Amino acid sequence: MNILVTGAAGYIGSIVSEVLLARGYQVVALDSLIEGHRAAVPAKAVFCHVDLAFRPHLEEVFKQNKIDAVMHFAAEALVAKSMREPSTFYAANVACGINLLDAVTRHGVKKFIFSSTAATYGEPETVPIPEDHRKAPINPYGKSKLMFEQVLADYRAYTGLNYATLRYFNAAGASTQRGEAHRTETHLIPRVLDAASGAIPAVDVLGSDYPTPDGTCVRDYVHVYDIAYSHLRALENIEKVSGEAFNVGTSRGYSILEVIDTAERVTGKKIPRRMCPRRPGDPAVLVASQEKLKRLLGWEAQHSSLEEIVDSAWAWKQAHPQGYGA
Repeated sequence: MNILVTGAAGYIGSIVSEVLLARGYQVVALDSLIEGHRAAVPAKAVFCHVDLAFRPHLEEVFKQNKIDAVMHFAAEALVAKSMREPSTFYAANVACGINLLDAVTRHGVKKFIFSSTAATYGEPETVPIPEDHRKAPINPYGKSKLMFEQVLADYRAYTGLNYATLRYFNAAGASTQRGEAHRTETHLIPRVLDAASGAIPAVDVLGSDYPTPDGTCVRDYVHVYDIAYSHLRALENIEKVSGEAFNVGTSRGYSILEVIDTAERVTGKKIPRRMCPRRPGDPAVLVASQEKLKRLLGWEAQHSSLEEIVDSAWAWKQAHPQGYGA
């Protein structure tokens, strides 16, 4: 089976591509390289340097490669940036996604896995958050992802597209070959490890006055390997779960300070921290209910203890201190 992976030079897309290839799938890896790294794309994948904004280029990808399924990761994903530049997020996460769906429709592709986010929920009313929780995103990033979920439902109604939406919480960790190396790094664990390695002087703790046990944000961290395997499970059962949305998480949350403390134990290093004001658009607590994915697909996270996540990320960082060299 040939699987088109969009955003395949990014953090999650590259590791999902790695896992797909290891399972015997063929991967057509698409990325604009605006944010992604060419070196992150597995060598065995067919690479297409294409921006989803350009329909003619996208059309050529489908003409030249027999695509059986799509896993769609390409997106703008920085919450703080979405508060400053909402138009960028609606263009990338909705309009470009529609370009992709139109190509999928023209070429008769019927299997589509969408990378969504816990940001679609907004401030949770119940924790852990179930998939039927009301959707009230508090930033344009979450709004754009929710809008595309709604677009997918419309395409399914008139084209018969089989799709599943995976709303993961905080992706983290690394494989032995690939890890997090964003051009603008805002994710907590890489920043914590940057402080542990001395690359930055301290970790900025963004907000200490949230209604949580220690005043810092609480998040559900899920290993990127588990995210990859959840995508595989959804793809392999797509007819059974078409139109469904699933949380990918662990039902266990950790505060920022707990993450820093865990990283100190794993790395054996003292990690300086600097208390800062809240970042706009951040809910206090985001923890997934994993029951639906477990009930319908028999899947739950296997690699997502906080210690295993941090250990894998630290090992990758030590082996790749300059990331992908860019």
